[in-house]
Amino acid sequence: MCRQQTAGRTGLDASPGPASAVGPWVTSRGSCRAILAAVALVAAAGCHDDRQRAGSTAGAQQAGDTSTGRYSANARPELVQVLRDDLLAPRSRADGGGRAWLDLDAGARRDAQVVAGRPASFAIVYEAGPLGVAEGGAVYLQSPPFWYWDAPQTLSSELPGYTEVRTDADGVELESLAAGQGLLVIEIGGRALRQGERIHIDYTSRADRYAERDSRIWIAVDGDGDGVRRVLADSPAVDVVAGPPARLVATLPTTARPGDTVRLTVAVLDAWGSAGVSFDGEITLTVPDGLSLPGRVSFDGDDDGRLSVEGVVAEPGVFRVQVTGADGLEALSNPLVVTPSAPRVLWADLHGHSNLSDGTGTPDDYYAYARDVAGLDVAALTDHDHWGILALDQHPDMWDAIAEAAERHHEPGRFVTLLGYEWTSWLYGHRHVLFFGDRGEVWSTLDAATETPTGLWKAVAAWHQETGVDALTFAHHSAGDPVATDWSFVPDPHVEPVTEIVSVHGSSEAADSPVRVGGAVAGNFVRDVLDRGLRFGFVGSGDSHDGHPGLAHLAAPSGGLAAILSDDLTREAVLAALRARRTYATNGPRLYLRFSLDGHPMGSTIPPARADSPSEQELDWAVSAAAPVARVVLIGRGGIVADLEADESAELSGRVSVPRLAAGDYLYLRVEQVDGGLAWTSPVYQD
Repeated sequence: MCRQQTAGRTGLDASPGPASAVGPWVTSRGSCRAILAAVALVAAAGCHDDRQRAGSTAGAQQAGDTSTGRYSANARPELVQVLRDDLLAPRSRADGGGRAWLDLDAGARRDAQVVAGRPASFAIVYEAGPLGVAEGGAVYLQSPPFWYWDAPQTLSSELPGYTEVRTDADGVELESLAAGQGLLVIEIGGRALRQGERIHIDYTSRADRYAERDSRIWIAVDGDGDGVRRVLADSPAVDVVAGPPARLVATLPTTARPGDTVRLTVAVLDAWGSAGVSFDGEITLTVPDGLSLPGRVSFDGDDDGRLSVEGVVAEPGVFRVQVTGADGLEALSNPLVVTPSAPRVLWADLHGHSNLSDGTGTPDDYYAYARDVAGLDVAALTDHDHWGILALDQHPDMWDAIAEAAERHHEPGRFVTLLGYEWTSWLYGHRHVLFFGDRGEVWSTLDAATETPTGLWKAVAAWHQETGVDALTFAHHSAGDPVATDWSFVPDPHVEPVTEIVSVHGSSEAADSPVRVGGAVAGNFVRDVLDRGLRFGFVGSGDSHDGHPGLAHLAAPSGGLAAILSDDLTREAVLAALRARRTYATNGPRLYLRFSLDGHPMGSTIPPARADSPSEQELDWAVSAAAPVARVVLIGRGGIVADLEADESAELSGRVSVPRLAAGDYLYLRVEQVDGGLAWTSPVYQD
């Protein structure tokens, strides 16, 4: 999903920060002032909380659709029209012509590296290409649209984003206008800008608060003055490095068996969760008896503040490791539950974004963070099909780069990567698509054949028939902003067996859920659709745009993780577990959950009751939490069934009798930690 805009400045509060001037590059013809209305339309293409609701409208149906044909309740048909108009807009050969780069010898900016969140000055040079830029044409400076870069402005050197524009081309006059949403328009007057002539742009801004490589300061060109521009794909890039050490994270596996070797991942991060800090020193480990790990680990300043150590667990129990460093750095690991029969819990983040759409950092950095910082077992990068400065569905080289990064980091048995993307429908709700092989396709929401969920699922089926490669789809932020899921399109459980119940956007579980998704649509929560007969397993995932898969909750009130129960760490095993709904979801913390009804584990379907079946069923559950537990809630059709025992302990379990479920009923647990951490088991369903 895209980032949402909040009142005032943008950032990570209930949902991530804005999309500004993304996607369309069409403006009105004429002077800079005439451009304002069109830029305002582009700005409306962002994810504004205060937007006008579209309501239920007749949607585009295809043959074979079983939906009612309406859009989502908060659909954005006007935005879809903007995106379509941009695709159809003719580009002249002069649009997007020329080149731009950072002048590393000019002014205060003598390198292409800045510290996250700190001000810096950038000397940018644009040089006209063979066709030049016509009088009345324009060059555009687009500040990086995300995470607190300052919008360029030319009015006052005392205000953020001050930008100076000049040219040495005799007879060329430049008129500059800050057009909003981080866009500065530089119109060419007097005469055309000819091949080889240059515009110099001195831009001062606070850098991205999150560390990332290749953060682009975008340049676009309307070469013929018709109001249509094209972005330079090789626009100048800077590297944003992490701030000083500010927090520790320590991650253990969630389950093991006596005698197993386990890995502890320790990461020193900056205040906003970015890796790559320069840290030289020792970290002390307080290790409980029964777990053999060193008492100290040393960082040498060249390891980017991340390392892992291995040890052996000798006996059953629940183990947590305290890690402590200088200057108040400390953290407590998640619980490690050791039993002879514990199922292996794989931790996954199946949804997140890089700077190839509206996120932070490169695909390689995304996967490296997931594995080496967050200690994940499974990760998927899911950049948007058509949302961002450059659209994935229009740039096959970007899709190739994502696939290559996924393959480079894929190591079955150690770390599994899944190739994926986000099908970004502003009419029917967003879904991400994951492929369980090395290959995949981008089916665009702007393609008539795949603009509806039915069209997407037909493409998935045809892809599997052609290649033998499986793919799954996942609805997310399904209950609310930035666009809710149209559940009148009923998915095939073979293709969509689970649903993302929580992310940085909050929880889509139910109206009574803590940390509820913003802009919730009544009747559109996941529990509402379960009550209507749909069956899903539950997963969480970050939907992170800050480059921190697996740890999106560090800089937001909510994040998301998927716990996948599988003894094997392969793509095939992960697929099988997802299809069997052997999953549970959290909004970030890693906790151990066990839940069964009459011996049927979470995600199961219980066969129909016989005439001699008992009137009650036995519910068995256990929690080893990452913080003390405030509440454990048993939930079924229609809402909360019971509050189970919770005494603010981190270790809880119980066995209770409940009335036998009627056909079509279900039960699941919601766990609420005192620190706001949440978890949901997948439901058990009664046939």
